[in-house]
Amino acid sequence: MNNLFKIIPFLLFCFVVNFAQAQEIFGNWEMTNDEGRVNCIIKIFSKQDGEVCGKVHRIVKEKHRDRICKNCEGEKKNKPIEGLELIYGLHKDGKEYSGGELINPKSGKVYKCKIWLDEDNPNKLKVRGYVAFFYKTMTWNRQQ
Repeated sequence: MNNLFKIIPFLLFCFVVNFAQAQEIFGNWEMTNDEGRVNCIIKIFSKQDGEVCGKVHRIVKEKHRDRICKNCEGEKKNKPIEGLELIYGLHKDGKEYSGGELINPKSGKVYKCKIWLDEDNPNKLKVRGYVAFFYKTMTWNRQQ
């Protein structure tokens, strides 16, 4: 019985840590295509200055892992897509992160971007790329 009282606080601590982590955008997310298949894993992270970014952590299909961003401009041109920072410049703004940009590595086009957790399911990340009033919102699933 005495051991039970030692284990309960530890279990509560683990539960609280896991719950808090599930409420954050940081971590690995599965980016899916229009057919619902996972293309790659995107790692969302914060830099020391507070800027939130996302990079391609892993391309799922091994035969595609050596692809480069040939249509990108500037320092990202001809860099490997795996490891490439595709989302950058985001800063917390209430419940969302906004003010950043997102690169489509196939076209090289750059879009304004914002991301936020789904209010009903913190294991789903909403990623919106937009130009003026036109936008597309993707839903990424937290990698388990």
